[in-house]
Amino acid sequence: MDAVLTAVRTLLPLEHFAEVTLEANPGTFEAQKFADFRKAGINRLSIGIQSFNPRHLKAIGRVHDDQEAHRAVDIALKYFDNINLDLMYALPGQTLEHAQADIEAACARGVTHISAYHLTLEPNTLFYRFPPKLPDDETAAAMQDMIEQTTSNHQYRNYETSAFAHAGKESRHNVNYWLFGDYVGIGAGAHSKISFADKIVRQMRYKQPKEYLAKARMGESLIQVQQELTVEDRSFEFMMNALRLTGGFDTPLFQERTGLPIAVVQQHLDEAEQRGLLVHDHLRIKPTVLGRRFLNDLLQIFLPENTSSDNALKSLP
Repeated sequence: MDAVLTAVRTLLPLEHFAEVTLEANPGTFEAQKFADFRKAGINRLSIGIQSFNPRHLKAIGRVHDDQEAHRAVDIALKYFDNINLDLMYALPGQTLEHAQADIEAACARGVTHISAYHLTLEPNTLFYRFPPKLPDDETAAAMQDMIEQTTSNHQYRNYETSAFAHAGKESRHNVNYWLFGDYVGIGAGAHSKISFADKIVRQMRYKQPKEYLAKARMGESLIQVQQELTVEDRSFEFMMNALRLTGGFDTPLFQERTGLPIAVVQQHLDEAEQRGLLVHDHLRIKPTVLGRRFLNDLLQIFLPENTSSDNALKSLP
């Protein structure tokens, strides 16, 4: 990690207080290793806890147990003052009380950021082919309400659909994604979004590490897929991301990031406001409480007519 970050610093200037996040799982935590990560320049940790309940961890195939989860947080707190814990809810066999115990345990550790995601069954996975018994929709909704209330009681602000942070500790890189900012992905399978004067492109690098490395050694292009966003893609993707934010976005940002006037979505904005899903004016556009609760319904208003809603919204929790 020190070599990677040193190479980055030699290639381009970094902001003095740039956020440098490392993702890690509880089973990989060793005190000296994470002390060295901190010395290398990493200043934020994101830990994939998922649950503090050993039965639920086993049910979703995690290799760590509850004791390793708590130990990971203990080690992290010794070396980092900016820590995110990833949790999941609506797990197989999980009750509302179980979910509350998880979120209470996370809040009690005093970390700066918590992400709480609804479990989704992804295609081409064992869970998708053989679905486990999951909490019903009403129970899952009650879990979401409880998580929002519990984190609020512990002074976390629900600034994005699944993200909760202490003041000033919102995830900078995620906020950049949600506000349709640019980013460069480096490494096997990495994704990028890059804006040019006349176009916006998305790229994906070769996914398999061996193939990626072979092409790198040969000096060949590492881009496996490149797609130029259409006008319809730009407006929908902007809304799909920005409306995840509780506070919405400054209205002029739409044109700044998409290159399109806000007028191209004015009819959709009016419809969404009439349905009570968002509020908007020339200064700001933001989802209402109802719009946040029924986010997919809100986003479908902006969906291009020739796009499948299942495909377009599949990444949403």
